[in-house]
Amino acid sequence: MKKIAVVSDSFKGSVSSSEICAIVAGEAKRFFPACEVVGLPVADGGEGTVDSFLECMPGEKVFVEAAGPNFERRTAFYGRFGDTAIIEMAAAAGLPLVGDEKDPTLTTTYGVGELMRHALEAGAKRLVLALGGSATNDGGCGAAAAMGTRFYDAAGEAFVPVGGTLSKIARIENAETKRLLAGVAVVAMCDIDNPMHGGSGAAYVFAPQKGASAEMVRLLDADLVALDETLARELGVHVAEIPGAGAAGAMGAGAVAFFGARLNPGIETVLDTVRFEDRIAGADFVITGEGRLDSQSLRGKVVIGVSRRAKQAGVPVIAVVGDVGDDIEEAYHEGVTAIFSTNHLAIPFSEAKKRSALDYRLTIESIFRTLSALGAGK
Repeated sequence: MKKIAVVSDSFKGSVSSSEICAIVAGEAKRFFPACEVVGLPVADGGEGTVDSFLECMPGEKVFVEAAGPNFERRTAFYGRFGDTAIIEMAAAAGLPLVGDEKDPTLTTTYGVGELMRHALEAGAKRLVLALGGSATNDGGCGAAAAMGTRFYDAAGEAFVPVGGTLSKIARIENAETKRLLAGVAVVAMCDIDNPMHGGSGAAYVFAPQKGASAEMVRLLDADLVALDETLARELGVHVAEIPGAGAAGAMGAGAVAFFGARLNPGIETVLDTVRFEDRIAGADFVITGEGRLDSQSLRGKVVIGVSRRAKQAGVPVIAVVGDVGDDIEEAYHEGVTAIFSTNHLAIPFSEAKKRSALDYRLTIESIFRTLSALGAGK
């Protein structure tokens, strides 16, 4: 055994991607002392995304004063990796930043746009927007405003739209935003395929966890419908039904409309950014995983995203997951070689999560013992 690559999602609420990489490295040292372990922690676009990239590749965290979700001034950050800047939306518009003051009719993504602008003015030629963990429902209008887009109401007054005032937008001017983004590639990490509005859209699905009442949800959705119509009229774009348009309070839709972004599955963005194929070159196999492997995973989450790319590179994949659902046979056709569950005691998640790290280590130990017995370490 010469080389193992570890590219695993976290097991939400129990064991992080970084811990998983460390566990595999520790067990590999026991059974295959000469084996190189390449750990690539994965984040889903929410809080911790920049830190995950910093563990995978050289870069730095850039701290900037920016607007928080309630327009308060605070210190936020983004990641700089050469000419690529990774903007973690949660750093300026994250749900934890509002505390008990949750109200998606009032919160803004303005600070996200300030981070983008700072990165561009510092020379970034590629922006990766990590869409996740937001407290907002403004369709990315706040971020666009910080990036130079001007919004006017029916009286001709300029204003910064929030979730509850999107219907007041009568005119949009975005020449300054286009100037800032000339020659810049923008990619948005997006792991959901919800549309911009409607029953499965941003407001109905995600706003309740951001503090919206049932009546507020209806109002927010109506405002997103109004924004959709305004974007079509003013900018000539139709974004509502793009898979992922509803991500992060419809920031997915705004990223496409205002910034010309490409909405990309989070895992694909991660693998492209860390040069996945180069990092796994010469690996005997890849270990991947997530908290639960089920039919939803087949839509392109971490395990399947990693397996598809590894299959193209001719590298076998072992999936170590917390739980295994039904209908996962397709995973084998996508490049997964074998699937192992860490739930040794067959207990509910509420109990299993307390011992997730231990059970993960025991599972890796069993796999490595088997490989060692079969002579894989020679």
